[in-house]
Amino acid sequence: MSRDTARGWGFVAPALLWTLAFFVVPFVVMGAMSLATLERREVVWGLSLANYAELAEKAYLWRAVLVSLEITLTVTVVSVVLAYPLAWIIAFRVPKRWQRLALLLAILPFWTSYVVRSYAWLLVLAREGVVNQTLMNIGLIAEPITLANTRFATITGFVHFFVMLLTLTIYANLVQLSPNYRRAAMDLGANAFQTFRHVILPLTLPGIVTGAFLTFVLCIGDYVTPQILGGNTELTVPQVIMVQLGRRADFPLAAALAIVLMGIVTMAYLACARWLRLDRI
Repeated sequence: MSRDTARGWGFVAPALLWTLAFFVVPFVVMGAMSLATLERREVVWGLSLANYAELAEKAYLWRAVLVSLEITLTVTVVSVVLAYPLAWIIAFRVPKRWQRLALLLAILPFWTSYVVRSYAWLLVLAREGVVNQTLMNIGLIAEPITLANTRFATITGFVHFFVMLLTLTIYANLVQLSPNYRRAAMDLGANAFQTFRHVILPLTLPGIVTGAFLTFVLCIGDYVTPQILGGNTELTVPQVIMVQLGRRADFPLAAALAIVLMGIVTMAYLACARWLRLDRI
């Protein structure tokens, strides 16, 4: 082995060891655990597909998967729709000397504890919270409506956080666009909408997809927000995993659910892989 090759391996070895120790090994153990069974509160190692068969048979388990997908897809779409105009305003409407301040204000939610943000939304959406009191004061409702401990509350808490994340990824694409693209499109007779549809949107699609994928991954695997804001009215996959671990100590079934969750994330990645190239962002 040449000196340069040895030096190269020396540089990448820490990252490889870290990935091996904290991703590959835990994933292999989790995969093996999903093939084990639970008998009399003891894990029996083997090559059984009983846990996956139980996932297919029990409706509440598949219901949790569907709820997680519905919430995650809704949050992703709503966050993209809200984040794109915000990123556009910061990139093209805010003067350059104020853009850093605008971005700083946009990332303020990241400075607050995740748990604190969720409980703050719980207070805002409570029956005696700000939203209900405002609606009653302006006469839109006669009595408080149930907003907390619902899917709406969970989606609201997620969107509040992920809009900021998507704003940053989309803004990073927008500021790299040369104004000559828009000028050339308008010189060729395109109006503002046609310029956006055929020029701006395709060029910023990598930033949109990257932010949407990050939103999908973080949202579908989140336990705190659905637990605090959604209560236990609808269980997501992370909540069901915690139930299996905390109440039943059924580690094999929890591992099988985690494998299914990683399978969903992998399919999402493969669907977005065309745009998930860092050199294009």
